[in-house]
Amino acid sequence: MGHGILLGDQVARRAANTLNFTHIVCWIARKDFLKADKRGLRRGALAGHRLRQRLCCRAAAGVKLKGMDVARDGELPQFSETASGIASGTGRESDPARAAALFERSVSIMARLRAPGGCPWDREQSFDSIRKYTLEETYEVFDAIERRDFPHLAEELGDLLLQVLFYAEMAANEGHFTIAEVLEHLNNKLVRRHPHVFGDEASRAAGNRAEVDAAVEGSSAAVLRNWEDIKLAEKRASSADDEGAGLDGARKMAASRLDGVQRALPALAEAAKLGAKAQKSGFDWPSWRDLLPKLVEETAELEAEAASADPVRKPRVEAELGDLLFTVVNLGRHLGVDAEMALRGCNRRFRDRFREMEVAATRPLEELSADELEALWAQAKRKLAAEVDSGVGAATGSALGAQP
Repeated sequence: MGHGILLGDQVARRAANTLNFTHIVCWIARKDFLKADKRGLRRGALAGHRLRQRLCCRAAAGVKLKGMDVARDGELPQFSETASGIASGTGRESDPARAAALFERSVSIMARLRAPGGCPWDREQSFDSIRKYTLEETYEVFDAIERRDFPHLAEELGDLLLQVLFYAEMAANEGHFTIAEVLEHLNNKLVRRHPHVFGDEASRAAGNRAEVDAAVEGSSAAVLRNWEDIKLAEKRASSADDEGAGLDGARKMAASRLDGVQRALPALAEAAKLGAKAQKSGFDWPSWRDLLPKLVEETAELEAEAASADPVRKPRVEAELGDLLFTVVNLGRHLGVDAEMALRGCNRRFRDRFREMEVAATRPLEELSADELEALWAQAKRKLAAEVDSGVGAATGSALGAQP
């Protein structure tokens, strides 16, 4: 029995005519999935995850949930102005009331999915099982932005918002917090860190303990200085609260200049920020040229560990590969190149060149010799480089090198 039909059987016990509704839901969801698959936007586990969510959400949308959890008004200032296309002067006007109603419905649907008699798959999930989807959805958003695919971006932002709702509902189920607390924290933070917009009084009412000058006079630099000062005051207040509560363990470790670098960052970004922080203490390579011998050294150490016959060498190989990657990231920092963006560009070039190889090959690639594959790769690089020089296609940037 399929997931959608199983879900339909459960929902049917709670709403009239739900069985027919579920058949329609399954048909629509499968149709949507096939259309998305044709666009090449849904693959593997992420595709299955989204199909399950679409089936569950559409079925749950037909059942009204009582006692939904919505954000409290709090004590933040109320604003009568509507948010419109202020930034560009030509943007579409936002509709806060409609957005609030839709968000309320989303919260209701998520709660219904996790409630007794809801979706079996959703009810089985935990923070650990869902987090991989959060990372995937984040990169889906990033990809849509890079391609300037704004219709698709709207959909991907919805998928990312689903992750927030999912975490909040799981936290509520376990008694930690609800989506209301999430929104309350966000609203307070936005008001607290924007005294130049909402005023000193509102900023302090929202928890600001820093002495900042709200008269930024249109200066982005001044805004960023205030933001950092307010953020630092928040951390100090949090540390004081922790000490008052007698917290120990990791939080009692000696303070370090690197504490300001978030551990939750993507590894490449964290490596670059760690290097930049260490540089301020004088612990850094003098120039990018001094990193080149270090790359040779780290490569040799990796080679030595990889060539070992020791069956338990994997942790050492992983450590040496990490050292090599850290060195490469900091070489990029010295050159003013963001490692994440450099690697994404490399991935795009590899896709383009490999696709060109597939188009140019007269036989399946797996039937070609190594020399033939190398020739196709070189031909693809030359063709795409010529297109870039003539203003056609995407930039190829630096060469990938020989056949990977």
